[in-house]
Amino acid sequence: MAVQLLNLYAISTSDLLLPPTPLFLQRKQNHMNCICRVAVIAGLLFSVFNVHAQTDSSFLENVTVTSSLFSQQKKETGRNIFFVKTDSLKSLPVHSVDELLRFLPGVEVQQRGPQGSQSDIVIRGGTFQQVLVIIDGIKLNDPLTGHFNSYIPVNTSEIERIEVLKGAASAIYGSEAVGGVINIITKTFAAKNKTQQSTLNAKLSAGEFGLLNGEIYGRWSGKKSAISAGMLTNNADGQQLRGTTGFFHNTTANIAVSHFFKNNWLVNFRSAADFRDFNAQNFYTTFLSDTASEKVNSCWNHLNVSKKLKKGSVNFDAGYKKLRDQYWFRPSSAPNDNKTNMTTAQVYYSSSFNSSHSYTIGVQSLRKEIKSNDRGNHSLWHGAAYTIFRHELSSNVFVNESIRLDWDENYGAILIPQINFAWSPSAFTVRASAGRSFRDADFTERYNNYNKALVTGGSIGNPELEAENSWNVEAGFDIRASKEIQISTTVFHRNHSNLIDWTPTAYADMPRKTNLVPTGNYALAKNITEIKTTGAEIDVVFSKKISRFSSLYAIAGYTWLQSENNDAVPSFYVSSHAKHLINFSIACNTRNLSIAFSGLYKERNTQKANAINAEIAKSYFVLNSKLSYQLLQRKARVYLQADNLFNTTYSDLLGSQMPGRWISGGFEITLQK
Repeated sequence: MAVQLLNLYAISTSDLLLPPTPLFLQRKQNHMNCICRVAVIAGLLFSVFNVHAQTDSSFLENVTVTSSLFSQQKKETGRNIFFVKTDSLKSLPVHSVDELLRFLPGVEVQQRGPQGSQSDIVIRGGTFQQVLVIIDGIKLNDPLTGHFNSYIPVNTSEIERIEVLKGAASAIYGSEAVGGVINIITKTFAAKNKTQQSTLNAKLSAGEFGLLNGEIYGRWSGKKSAISAGMLTNNADGQQLRGTTGFFHNTTANIAVSHFFKNNWLVNFRSAADFRDFNAQNFYTTFLSDTASEKVNSCWNHLNVSKKLKKGSVNFDAGYKKLRDQYWFRPSSAPNDNKTNMTTAQVYYSSSFNSSHSYTIGVQSLRKEIKSNDRGNHSLWHGAAYTIFRHELSSNVFVNESIRLDWDENYGAILIPQINFAWSPSAFTVRASAGRSFRDADFTERYNNYNKALVTGGSIGNPELEAENSWNVEAGFDIRASKEIQISTTVFHRNHSNLIDWTPTAYADMPRKTNLVPTGNYALAKNITEIKTTGAEIDVVFSKKISRFSSLYAIAGYTWLQSENNDAVPSFYVSSHAKHLINFSIACNTRNLSIAFSGLYKERNTQKANAINAEIAKSYFVLNSKLSYQLLQRKARVYLQADNLFNTTYSDLLGSQMPGRWISGGFEITLQK
């Protein structure tokens, strides 16, 4: 496989003539050790699951989800939706939202850097651009590149719950909802009935390699109003890399308000700012001279207005996102400077024909703009109209149909249908789904290196790219096996055409040679003819209340994937996803003491880059741990955390070295009234 010419930013000839620097050598992973470590954790999980309850256990309720723009019970959706309340995960050893997603069943987070620096989200294989991130019902994905989709501009303490909808959802949300949807619901926007309450949470931690992290979050709610504000900052000098360090300075701040007006009007508003400054060595290249760094600053504003009517409700959303990305291949080089704007608006109406049949109709508009010294200046309009129907054919049979008409300046009009079926007698649900999904190219795929005077090597955008298309089918079942445990299993198949990926291309075959040289090595963004992905997944949730102050919570998932295509050069991003993925989290809380583990095991294709003596090992296993102790009548706690407990040497992306063992500790204070 050609190594990582595949997502290069512009690099000049002078950048490639730097003298070699000492290498940071990767230790090769031992496959049997990975399996043994997984077995140890599996044994731990089994032993903890056999804790005897001192009081009655709580039910794992059939929760209500909103991934279809309408509140309905999970069993009625016909989809595999993994649901988690973030309050259940406070004890877990994570520092940022992308690290939290990393350990959710079925979600593959390909980290390029730690603690919110940069991560790619993958669900059911495919590419990182094929997962849509939604916050309070509105699209977050950046028009520049999918690499920034994990920059969630809210505190973890402000997140009420996360719904992971696995599989196609383009019939509801449009472009990018191919592999799945990360649906994030915040506490301020989610509270439909205000209650008098106030919360203040503050956290401070420090550790090796200059680590200093902090978080503060406050929320007040009354009968008609609520307001929340918070800031999260992660900072470190970082572990030693080749000629640089893996530093990061990542900060998110946001404020949200909510108010009920007369006549059932509800207004929500959020404003957020996000600042990321981090080491980016070999994030986009496999050159020995790469000592890159990157800054990504963005702001996010979201207005939601809703009104409850006699026979339904109407919702209006307006969002504005502004982002600036600056990338330096080396400190003395001129940066690639990209500025994007995204304005989105949607309105939808939900109502019922009767107690068994309901519907939602809506329209959306989207405006994307970019001003860049690398990609040039471009803009485009996008619009869509959609309808969603929900039927309860009997007390146990549910059918959901969706159809969406999308129009875009680049790809024209696309019609996207979807149908979901569920049969749910008692604690058992059988479900099936079939539908179409699609994705349009982002500005990087269309125009990368397009505006440079001279490009001697790297990836070249292609303005003629067509939209990706796929047909998706899946079937599965959910079992609420007892009061404490739920199990979901699904098999699925996706037939994908025109998938967009980077392919090594000779100068003579480049469609545009204006700023290229005959001796250059290039990768062109192309539509790949056909890719077929088949897979299976199992999700397990275990929740048990042992006593008033003691509880056990555990989640685990296994995903198997196989992707095939007939191209001589395999698709880079598709061939990079895990073939076998196990991810899990477990938290055991007693009156004052809690212990938590989060881990993952991954198998994928091997890769090598001899120039930087780097490789992608066939497999790796990573485990994080956290030990906490409650103080001051459970209003405060101190904790000790170990990331990468076994000191595994690994990379999710060729050349992007992830940190080894990292020890930190801190304290947290929570006040409620």
